[in-house]
Amino acid sequence: MNCIESENERRIMTSRERWTVYPLLFLAIGLAIRPSVSEFEINTEVLSSSHVRCRELMIESDDGTILLHMGRVVDEGGGRIEVKNASGENTVAIGARPGESFGQVELFDGEGRLRSVLDGRNQ
Repeated sequence: MNCIESENERRIMTSRERWTVYPLLFLAIGLAIRPSVSEFEINTEVLSSSHVRCRELMIESDDGTILLHMGRVVDEGGGRIEVKNASGENTVAIGARPGESFGQVELFDGEGRLRSVLDGRNQ
């Protein structure tokens, strides 16, 4: 009869067991609801802001072609804005090239080849 009674009895958790189980439970819940890196991406139709601070800005068409690229030029260059056509070829670029301290405007043809440069040099 003791075996039957002991199986039906409810066992209360001891204080030591609580101090072990509950912190682990809260840790598991916290890790489960922690935001991942991909959740920092925002998808929206309209975004209004008085200031935007970023390292790079790209505007893409619906098919993923980059139409406008604003950012820093590699190899210690300054800032640069590149406007591209529907095919993704450069049409106009404004900014500084790596190793140059003056700004320039670059004009490209339909295939993205450099055709003309306006710069800050005295000519």
